Amino acid sequence: MALAYALVQFALVVPPLAHALGWDETVYVSQYDPRVPAAFFSAPRSRGISFLTSPFIAATPSVPVLRIGLTLLSSAALYAAFRVWRPVVGARTTALAALLFAGLWITQISGPQAMPNLWVAFGAVAATGWFLRAVTGREPRANWWLAGCVAATALFRAPDAVWLALPLIVTALFRDRRTLPHLVGGLTVGLAQWVAEAYIRFGSVQDRLHVSSATEGDMGLHLNFDNAWSSLNGPLLCRPCTATLDSPGLTLWWLALPLLAAAALAYAVRERRLLPTALPMAVAAALSVPYLLMIDYSAPRFLLPAYALLALPVAGLVTRLNSRRALALAGLLIAAQLLSQPTVLTQVTASAALTNERYRAAADGLRTLGLRPPCLVSGPRALPIAYDAGCASAQVDGNNVSTTVAGILDRAAKMPTALLTARGQRPPHYARDWTPYPLRHTPGWTAWLAPAAPQGP
Repeated sequence: MALAYALVQFALVVPPLAHALGWDETVYVSQYDPRVPAAFFSAPRSRGISFLTSPFIAATPSVPVLRIGLTLLSSAALYAAFRVWRPVVGARTTALAALLFAGLWITQISGPQAMPNLWVAFGAVAATGWFLRAVTGREPRANWWLAGCVAATALFRAPDAVWLALPLIVTALFRDRRTLPHLVGGLTVGLAQWVAEAYIRFGSVQDRLHVSSATEGDMGLHLNFDNAWSSLNGPLLCRPCTATLDSPGLTLWWLALPLLAAAALAYAVRERRLLPTALPMAVAAALSVPYLLMIDYSAPRFLLPAYALLALPVAGLVTRLNSRRALALAGLLIAAQLLSQPTVLTQVTASAALTNERYRAAADGLRTLGLRPPCLVSGPRALPIAYDAGCASAQVDGNNVSTTVAGILDRAAKMPTALLTARGQRPPHYARDWTPYPLRHTPGWTAWLAPAAPQGP
């Protein structure tokens, strides 16, 4: 399954995405790129993806090399995460669960991308598996692997690691308290960097959480199921979520997933093997809470950890079917599901590639206009375009506020500076006397160049 997962990525995802990075990817990758100023790192983000990609980006600026490296790493992580479950549920169930998860288009497009949600999914699957092996199998090393997986998950998405740990801690309190020190210790180690950064950059953990909530649109009770449903087949980010669902027939698996999980739970109760089925479902539910109940926008990748965990009880249900007719029907349904996913994958990948290429074209246009490092780019699309151009980026409003108008003007007096606007959009008041240049091969974007800084004697 891991080899097949890698082949799909190499065939359908890496080629169209090999020439440019997406918006969020540039934020993560730029943090440790020695050739480019780091983009603004907002409060909700965690640095695991930046750590993961730093060896590649330190060695070469090549996007294809980064894509290939992430493809190989994600395929190995798929194998490693689901392999943990083999002693718990058996080889057939483990392989089928890996297939069900890896067969989703969002899992396939996420493999070569520098984004954290897939890695949270791998960490959650592995951590839950090691927890069960520690509790039911009494394996001494399982507790240490559990701690390591929880810590790694916290590096990729600190809040998600807390949601992961909660059902495991509650279960440990009732089943085996000897796992508690490893759970809490792994979570503490994994959160240490995020907590330290909270105090250094934001003043305290509470302040960072407050800024994170504001960045996410004031987190609270938001029933977000409709947005999650609307974005199942793309776009990759639905914010604000005005998308309409394309090809509803290709999303029937999403509606069937809770029903299949419930059937698996009922079967597990009858077999008296409740914990290996109920626990991954509980962890999946916990990891879904912030994305289904606490924000008002969506992205298909947000629920990757839930899909990975729910694949295990669903696979267990299928592999325990005794009737040949039932097995044949299940096989046909799984085959239909797998064959439907490339349709969505190719559409969304082509759309993402087009957007990324527009960022790259805008960066090429800025270079043509004479923008060379050190330089500064501002405006709604500044982050990815600035990265491609080798410039710093800065925003005075929106979710990535990193400076003030005075700060922009001060830097514009010292280095080449461009402000980007969309088609028909006027520049802000402070840039009204800057020189406009339409950027070719973009959807009407304009670069407003600040007057050249005076040269010294």
